[in-house]
Amino acid sequence: MSAHEQELHLGHQFEDLKQQIESYTIGMWIFLVTEVMFFGGLFTAYIIYRAKFPEGWVHGHHHLDWRLGGLNTLILLTSSLTMALAVRAAMLNKWKPQVLFLVCTVLLAFGFMIVKYFEYSKKFREHIVPGPLFAHKDDPGQELFMGLYFALTGLHGFHVLIGILVISAITIRTINMRRMRQDFIPVELVGLYWHFVDIVWIFLYPLLYLISK
Repeated sequence: MSAHEQELHLGHQFEDLKQQIESYTIGMWIFLVTEVMFFGGLFTAYIIYRAKFPEGWVHGHHHLDWRLGGLNTLILLTSSLTMALAVRAAMLNKWKPQVLFLVCTVLLAFGFMIVKYFEYSKKFREHIVPGPLFAHKDDPGQELFMGLYFALTGLHGFHVLIGILVISAITIRTINMRRMRQDFIPVELVGLYWHFVDIVWIFLYPLLYLISK
């Protein structure tokens, strides 16, 4: 057992630290699997309705700016790097670099949400939000595409907001416990969640923004 593991708190429900760490990790992976199933339903609807309304899908796609989507892709990929560096710093028990990379990750996440705000506000101004004021009522496929666009990106954006809150909490925890050796497992688990959020966007970007490219 390493010196680091000896300093970690062992929960009364676990036999040893190895079992405790494995339980944390398996629990997070189970959670991520349920999230995959959650998004999977929307992806399935996307596949079915795209086959049914191919022209509406292409027309709807033209309302999306692939450059803004590409910018957000770059932002999230960079945030994955900063999150991975934060996990590495936590493993090395270097709290200052850990805080720095966690803060960078949060700032990048805010950057993602700002870009998404400008995207959404443009859709409202152009009346291409599904509903009674939708500008292309004669094209149900196009309205359905925009509905799935808001459902998928809105759900993903909600996960980004949750990530911001959790990473911020981990950052505050790191600062408050900076004078003692910290357990890196919470940071690693949050990192897994954040990488999942990034991977989902990597699927969303080509499916929504690059249909006819």
